[in-house]
Amino acid sequence: MTLGIELPQGARVLVTGATGFTGRVLTHKLVAAGARVVVIVRGSSQRADLAELPVEWIEGDVFDPDVVHQATRNVEYIFHVAAAYREAKITDDTYRKVHVESTKLLAESVVSSGVFKRFLHVSTVGVHGHIDDPPADEQYRFSPGDIYQRTKAEAEQWIAAFAAQKGLPLTIIRPAAIYGPGDRRLLKLFKMSARRFFPLFGQGKGLYHLIHVEDLTDIFITAALAPRALGEVYIAGNPEPSRLEDIARIIATEIGNSRLSLLRLPAWPLFLLADVCEAVCKPLGIEPPLYRRRVAFFTKDRAFDTRKLRNQLDYTYTYSVESGLRETARWYRSHDWL
Repeated sequence: MTLGIELPQGARVLVTGATGFTGRVLTHKLVAAGARVVVIVRGSSQRADLAELPVEWIEGDVFDPDVVHQATRNVEYIFHVAAAYREAKITDDTYRKVHVESTKLLAESVVSSGVFKRFLHVSTVGVHGHIDDPPADEQYRFSPGDIYQRTKAEAEQWIAAFAAQKGLPLTIIRPAAIYGPGDRRLLKLFKMSARRFFPLFGQGKGLYHLIHVEDLTDIFITAALAPRALGEVYIAGNPEPSRLEDIARIIATEIGNSRLSLLRLPAWPLFLLADVCEAVCKPLGIEPPLYRRRVAFFTKDRAFDTRKLRNQLDYTYTYSVESGLRETARWYRSHDWL
């Protein structure tokens, strides 16, 4: 954090999605800063990484009105990080409940509170879809490409309108691809970089924006406390986008894979295969070996202008893309994940 603003000691803070990768890092930081942290957690969630922290556990679903009412009592800040990620067993209705219904319940529960200070809503750069003429800024059109992105966009648009109408103190963050030690979502990219050939699909530049989880969680806290961030939307990504081939080379160099070669392939056969996999596997509750979105990861250009966050919040990143990727690769290897 770079503003010199500190979280008030003893502030009551609610974190949704606290047992997820980003939520765990954020919760540890909030507790260390002296906050009284409340978390909503499902009964099936893994709590080991937070077990020793003095947090208040509210068990249930983030879209359950009774759970939300209990969790938001006298809270001063909300960090709404909870998200439903792509798994075969997750229905469209679940995405809508976790992203849209939870957002409505949380916002409506605190809007009339006399003690509430800021709602930090976590969206995604995925609401923008493919960037036709990169880089894009916060005003770029929405073009979500799947149910995850569509419900994220719906939730963001709803809470922005609600805040403007009802006076809810709101800040929205759209993170780029989140990575760092302990992350499993981008682990596949590191594993691919450890092989002989790294595939590039289609003819795009493969521009991608990353954000290290340590920087992202610092940005969350900074934005939640900064008066300048009230009512604003920020894209949170490193200052410059990276090409997928450059990301692969950095990882390969760190892990000693000197044989890495790039292999460019047409994208359409992979998209077709992904469609077949999803059509066959999802009705059976089986995780498809290939998703359309995974293919799109290698074909879409997602590059952003992140100057607004840096300029308005005076934020200085702890990790460059290279230092973050190298640190993460070392962590994976030391934990036998790679």
